[in-house]
Amino acid sequence: MSKENQTPENIFVDSVDALMAKFAQIRKAQAEYATYTQEQVDAIFKAAALAANHARIPLAKMAVAETGMGIVEDKVIKNNYAAEHIYNAYKNVKTCGVIEEDKEFGITKIAEPIGVIAAVIPTTNPTSTEIFKCLLALKTRNGIIISPHPRAKGCTIEAAKIVMAAAEKAGAPKGLFGWVDVPSLELTNTVMKEADIILATGGPGMVKAAYSSGTPAIGVGAGNASAVIDKSADIINAVNSIIHSKTFDNGMICATEQTIIAHKDVYDAVKDEMIRRGCYFLNDEEKDKIRKTMLINGALNAKIVGQRPVTIAKLAGFDIPDEVKVIVGEVESTSVDEAFSHEKLTTILAMYKADSFEDAMDKAEDILNNAGGLGHTSSLWIDNVNEREKLLTFADRMKTCRVLVNTPSSLGGIGDLYNFKFAPSLTLGCGSWGGNSVSENVGVKHLINIKTVAERRENMLWFRTPQKVYFKKGCLPVALDELKNVMNKKRVFLVTDSFLYKNGFTKVITDKLTEMGITFTVFSDVEPDPTLKSAQLGAEAMRSFEPDCIIALGGGSAMDAGKIMWVLYEHPEADFLDMAMRFIDIRKRVYTFPEMGQKAYFIAVPTSSGTGSEVTPFAVITDQESGQKYPLADYQLLPNMAIIDTDLMMSAPKGLTSASGIDAMTHALEAYASVMATDYTDGLAIRAMQLIFQYLPTAFNEGGNVQAREKMATASTMAGMAFANAFLGVCHSMAHKLGAYHHLPHGVANALLITEVMRFNADPKPRKMGTFSQYQYPHTLERYCECARACGVTGKDDNEVFENFIAKLEELKDVIGIKKTIKDYGVDEKDFLDRLDQMCEDAFDDQCTGANPRYPLISEIKEMYLKAYYGENK
Repeated sequence: MSKENQTPENIFVDSVDALMAKFAQIRKAQAEYATYTQEQVDAIFKAAALAANHARIPLAKMAVAETGMGIVEDKVIKNNYAAEHIYNAYKNVKTCGVIEEDKEFGITKIAEPIGVIAAVIPTTNPTSTEIFKCLLALKTRNGIIISPHPRAKGCTIEAAKIVMAAAEKAGAPKGLFGWVDVPSLELTNTVMKEADIILATGGPGMVKAAYSSGTPAIGVGAGNASAVIDKSADIINAVNSIIHSKTFDNGMICATEQTIIAHKDVYDAVKDEMIRRGCYFLNDEEKDKIRKTMLINGALNAKIVGQRPVTIAKLAGFDIPDEVKVIVGEVESTSVDEAFSHEKLTTILAMYKADSFEDAMDKAEDILNNAGGLGHTSSLWIDNVNEREKLLTFADRMKTCRVLVNTPSSLGGIGDLYNFKFAPSLTLGCGSWGGNSVSENVGVKHLINIKTVAERRENMLWFRTPQKVYFKKGCLPVALDELKNVMNKKRVFLVTDSFLYKNGFTKVITDKLTEMGITFTVFSDVEPDPTLKSAQLGAEAMRSFEPDCIIALGGGSAMDAGKIMWVLYEHPEADFLDMAMRFIDIRKRVYTFPEMGQKAYFIAVPTSSGTGSEVTPFAVITDQESGQKYPLADYQLLPNMAIIDTDLMMSAPKGLTSASGIDAMTHALEAYASVMATDYTDGLAIRAMQLIFQYLPTAFNEGGNVQAREKMATASTMAGMAFANAFLGVCHSMAHKLGAYHHLPHGVANALLITEVMRFNADPKPRKMGTFSQYQYPHTLERYCECARACGVTGKDDNEVFENFIAKLEELKDVIGIKKTIKDYGVDEKDFLDRLDQMCEDAFDDQCTGANPRYPLISEIKEMYLKAYYGENK
């Protein structure tokens, strides 16, 4: 941009003069922003968080492409986390004046705008750190000037532009954000000197420069976390959590474990479990090669940062298997001369044997003092119920501001994932021990020192169903009596599809409503894949009719459309794309679903046995412009009443019986394998599987068999209740997109994918496992075998039982007419391959993916799609 064409709003910062002009612009905007009310600030904060969350995938791709470090899928999580968890943590925090005191947790917060924040952004986490810092600036009424790392400036600036544009659109003053377009040491030093406070994230040199600038600074020190494994620890949980942590974004989060110190009594068990889960232990020659590769002239070799083990080994001059997750070097010395004792920021771990718990603490302290990491993070794996004295001794001894107990260090250290009162942050203070001014996870309330002991917790779980569930052949008219005699309803809006309407399925309802003197109207224009447009038309009709009760009659399409119409009727202001946005935790989503039921009571009446929509908080709607299917999830979408009457299902054709029946089976299987499965959902899922295996073939071949139809209706609803609370998995993610892209019935799409997904999930050494506080280690093979044995499958060991279970499922699919491959259903090969990459990315970002026990890479989704298309391993 030529300087003569520059305006105050688009100053291109490539010199000190341009930077000073940018500072003047930001200060002017910040002075105006400091006068904003809490309500104005919160609206801007929310808009910015939503915009950042929407951009999580393209920003992740840009970061990996530009830096050459890390994993796209994990950076997606980081970006999602930076927007969602930061917003969730601070959305209700007052930052305009005196903040509230939380007496229960002993925290009092006072916040005033400081002025202009200098945000130094690292190359390891460029976009997520930028999102995090900009959101904090907006919430605290500060301006911000961003100094990106030269090797990550493109993605950092793009993230800033996205957040800034959303903030300005929501009412923030123009010019509140700025950045250095051509980073240099001179400009970075000027940024730090001229700002009112520095929020520095980067290497030790950068943090030291921040504290030496003369400007108040919040900086972070180097991490070098040691994970001490006591002899009382749960070894499987400890090892798998550490591997999960260490492999996240190839080990680039500063809180990640760098060293394991295992008690001698469990050392061999720890090592065996690590090898079983895909770790590679170096021999002496290989250790020396890695030492020479890790440190160059005493400093970390940037070429290994955020790289996979196979890449690091090649740099060191030897080969290891491609599937290795972590390289492990067994060492003894804790001196500064031992390269393995240093922070590595990659997929390398040091491992020490401790003679006692005291010796383990000595080694952990020596590493902190000799090789760095003071003030950052330490980790302990222990029986925290029966060994409290040891735990407290460890917490007292470690000079770190995060003492993590039974928690994966990388994801635990950043907060709010494994302990829900531990502040989420991507800038982790190290206190005076690490040369920092802050001793906690940086947030909106600084500056103070806090030493935090955070023990892993399993968050509260739930089991939710409709208020009333009525079932039995012929129960529909009896259940509808309540509309008049209990609820005194006056006006009913009936949602269904044209086939059911024309073939008289609505008559039992309309006759009953007429008998009771209740006014009604029928909307029968629901398509097989209901679109947002049709839902909007239905909502318009509802607003005109003003019902106090809505009845959705049909399969999943009619019930899903009815739910969306219900939302749009009660809350026409609701933003569909925000409702459809993916979340990590349904309780912490950025978007808050509107409260339902204020205008109308919702009743769901299924006519097929499969979707379970009558008892779930989910709805799938299609964007008629793009063809994209959006799964919506929120318990506000849960029907108030479900009526399961087998009379409505007796004439279902074979194709519908087959597709809906296998859909119900998939619901049960995925609910049982979910990271969110509980004893409450397990029983329902198991019983549903048993009923489906027993009665689906009869319902398919003998459609008039009342018992088979009724048992399938029961199985469908039970499976629905299971996945309504345990959620689903990647099979449904892939089926949603396969159906959207190639117009296969949803149940058929699930049938074609489920056994491939089961094989994928059952791997005891997954590349990545699902992230949920109660999910401790990969055990999906064992879970599937529990299902198998409950359904009468036997075998000499789990592997044989699993294979026999797969065979039983394939046999069921054969009996009910499911073809073998996607290709068999006429999906054009060229079209399938041409659109496969985008379909894989969309499936990865589907809401159902998050509860899958094995967290999939996009490349792994692609492999499963290809196998399902061509029939490999079938």
